[in-house]
Amino acid sequence: MSRYQIVKQQLLSKPKTWLVTGCAGFIGSNLIETLLLLNQKVVGLDNFSTGHQHNLDEVNSLVSYEQWQNFTFIKGDIRELQDCILAVKDVDFVLHQAALGSVPRSIADPITTNASNITGFVNMLTAAKDEGVDTFVYAASSSTYGDHPALPKIEENIGKPLSPYAVTKYVNELYADVFFKTYGLNSIGLRYFNVFGKRQDPEGAYAAVIPKWTAAMLNNDDVFINGDGETSRDFCFIENAVQANILAAISDVKAKNNVYNVALGDRTSLNALHDSLKKALAENNINYQQAPKYREFRAGDVRHSQADISKGKLLLGYEPEYKIEQGINKAMPWYIDFIKK
Repeated sequence: MSRYQIVKQQLLSKPKTWLVTGCAGFIGSNLIETLLLLNQKVVGLDNFSTGHQHNLDEVNSLVSYEQWQNFTFIKGDIRELQDCILAVKDVDFVLHQAALGSVPRSIADPITTNASNITGFVNMLTAAKDEGVDTFVYAASSSTYGDHPALPKIEENIGKPLSPYAVTKYVNELYADVFFKTYGLNSIGLRYFNVFGKRQDPEGAYAAVIPKWTAAMLNNDDVFINGDGETSRDFCFIENAVQANILAAISDVKAKNNVYNVALGDRTSLNALHDSLKKALAENNINYQQAPKYREFRAGDVRHSQADISKGKLLLGYEPEYKIEQGINKAMPWYIDFIKK
C-alpha cells in the first residue's frame, strides 16, 4: 500500500479541517473535491478573479449531499488581511493555491501579480501563524529555476528568475523560510511543473497550453507553437498534484520546511504533446488534421524543463500515479464536454 493510500485511510477515520485558497480555480477545486470525498471539513476562499463558480458547482455535483455540507465558502481576497484571518479560523491545514499565474500576464502587469503573489502570500502566512495552523502548504513554481541550465531540476539548484511571476514565487519560498525560523510556522512549498487536467480553463489570453490547444483542435482552429516545437516540459496530471498537497500537509516533521518538485520526472516536447492531443481526440471520435503553425519563442520562457522528484519520493512518499498520456486520456472527455457546451 502506498503512503498516499495510507494517509487517505487515516483521514477517513480522523477528519481534519482544511483551508483551500483559490478554491474556485483549477487546482483548488480539484483539492476540495478530493478532500470532501475523504469526508474532510473544508473552507474555501476565492475572489473569482481567475476562479469560477461553475467549478464549485461541478464539485457539488460530484460529492454527496452530506459531504457538501462539510464545505464552507468565503468570498474574499488574500490581499485583504481580514479575509485571511477569517478564513484560517479553526483550520488544521492550509493549502494555499491562490495566486495570479502566467509568465506573460506578469510581464504585462507586474504590479497586480506582485500584489496577489507577494502581499497576499504574506497576509496568508501571517494569518496562519497567528491562528497556529499545523502546516502551511503553498503552490510554488518550477519558474523558480530560472536560467539554471542543468536537467533534471534539483530543488537546491536554482538560477536567476526570468519573469516577474518567477520572482514572486521565489519570494514566497524566502518568506516561508523566514516565517519558520522567526515564528515557527511549518510550511512546505510545492514547485508545480505544468499541471494539467479537468477544470483548467481553456479560455482567455493566459490559458495553459494543453486546454488551449485542445480547445483549438475541437473548434478546428490553428494551433500555434512558440519556437520550433522542441521546447520540452515536465507535464504533471492534476491528481498527482493533489496527492502531493495532501501528503505534504500530513508529512512528518523532518519533511516540513522544505520545497519539493511536483512533476512526473519526465519531459515531453511541444511537438510530441501536439501529437498526443490529436491521438486522444481521435480516440474520442474527433479527428483533427491541421498541422501546427510555428511562431517566435515567447519572452520569459525556458527552453527545457524536467524535474528530479526523488526528494519528494523520499520525504513525502510522493509517487505520481499518472503519466502524461494517461492524464490526457482521463482529462479529454471533460475538455470535450466543457468546450462543446
